Amino acid sequence: MFLIVFLSITIGYLFGSKNILNFTTLSFENKSINKLDRLITYLTSDYVDKINSDSLVSKVIEDIIDKLDPHSIYIPAEESESLSESMKGNFEGIGVQFRMLNDTIAVSRVLDGGPSKKAGLKSGDRILIADKDTLHSKSLDNKQIISKLKGSSSTQVILKVYRKKQDSIYTFNIIRGPVPLPSVNSSYMIDRNTGYIKINRFASTTYSEFRKAIGELLTNDLKNLILDLRGNPGGYLLPAKQIADDFLTAQKSIVIVEGNNGKRERTVSSSGGLYELGRLYILVDEESASASEVIAGAIQDNDRGLIIGRRTFGKGLVQQQMPLGEGDQIRLTTARYFTPTGRSIQRPYDSSSRSEYYAEIKNRDKNDNAASFKNKEIDNSFTFKTPQGRTVFGGGGITPDIYISNGISPHETWNNNLIGSNLIDLFVFLELDKNHKKYDFDNPARFFNNELPFKEDFLEAFKIFCKEYNFPIEINSQNEKRILNSIKSFIALQLFNENIFTRINNQNDDFVIKALEEIKSPKSIF
Repeated sequence: MFLIVFLSITIGYLFGSKNILNFTTLSFENKSINKLDRLITYLTSDYVDKINSDSLVSKVIEDIIDKLDPHSIYIPAEESESLSESMKGNFEGIGVQFRMLNDTIAVSRVLDGGPSKKAGLKSGDRILIADKDTLHSKSLDNKQIISKLKGSSSTQVILKVYRKKQDSIYTFNIIRGPVPLPSVNSSYMIDRNTGYIKINRFASTTYSEFRKAIGELLTNDLKNLILDLRGNPGGYLLPAKQIADDFLTAQKSIVIVEGNNGKRERTVSSSGGLYELGRLYILVDEESASASEVIAGAIQDNDRGLIIGRRTFGKGLVQQQMPLGEGDQIRLTTARYFTPTGRSIQRPYDSSSRSEYYAEIKNRDKNDNAASFKNKEIDNSFTFKTPQGRTVFGGGGITPDIYISNGISPHETWNNNLIGSNLIDLFVFLELDKNHKKYDFDNPARFFNNELPFKEDFLEAFKIFCKEYNFPIEINSQNEKRILNSIKSFIALQLFNENIFTRINNQNDDFVIKALEEIKSPKSIF
């Protein structure tokens, strides 16, 4: 599996406010704190065996946090930097994704806007030497590789790179710098009147990215907007409120936040939003959480648009990140989210362990349909009415207006079992690398608009690849189109950009197809 250099993009189900709130200074006269302090002192000074006090303190903190809600967590110092980078919207480095092939570092993707892109590195390049350190023919792990490439902005690294296509070695003088990590990773016009925007998390740069994206769509004849929040675990609350504000006319409720003192604060919309009148369709699934649910709830409760997909994660707890010292932090739950009608977004967690709590979204009934969904998944006593009299459901998560069943579609099964394993991504890299003279795709527009060339060759090679990786498949009339579309999309990701990758994927996406069907026959709320 490839890595983004210097970044762990896995951000989990994130916290609510961009800024850390002021918190009460602890009084160390507290008797319980004094007991803990004495215990650690006794163990480190008097216990018969030597004890690592730092490790012991970390374990005590983890055990305490584990007794709280499932979203309060302890963040060791070594994990704080990557999390901070993902929420800043950029990181410092050279800007490549890589994978190890045997004993050599192979560039699988060069990130747009980063130093490596500007310097001319390409997918498939082998990084042999960084400065004077030889990186090939060694058993280096990812941390060792990153330590050779990582550095502060404005520092230089000299790379010697082998490019298989030209059978030549090149030298690149790369000045490290900020590498954008877009949270709005795709936006385009699907047809003359329908736009699409995909948001993968809510970072500090999300709202500015969103404004740019929708601004470009509005230069067209935009009448329908599909906002894709699937797989979005949340993040900062502020950009979510700003985006919801752009969809709502003035004085509409966006979200209610209830603090630990029981007081509620309601956020309402202002006037002059960027997209207040056009039709709006929001795609969600069981991985849509927190700030994603705030937007979906605000749109649904104000009868502003349709929610399409599956019940969302159900994360309505707000966290604040607080320092513990020496780089360690805790993310502590301090408030709860409620939708404009008063629905609690948070699903129950008191009786379950953390593992059971997170596993629940994977274990929801895969044979549901729209009717049974409302009867079985949501307690019908938790019903609320929108201004237009529509019934919406509480009890945790946002119930979609139009439900797409989980696990019924062969497209969905394919996506979960194969695409999710990164096998297609690896296959595409190896196939392009092995046959670099044969597969010469250099024009993104022509590649997107035309059928995938060498279809039969790709299919035959893919069957062999899957068998070698112990994932044998049978290609038939039902899945062939899906397989070819997936191969084409990953070629686009590695050679061009994520926008083209998403556009190709969406051509066979059940959620997007359903939204387009609804656009042709709009519901009465419009």
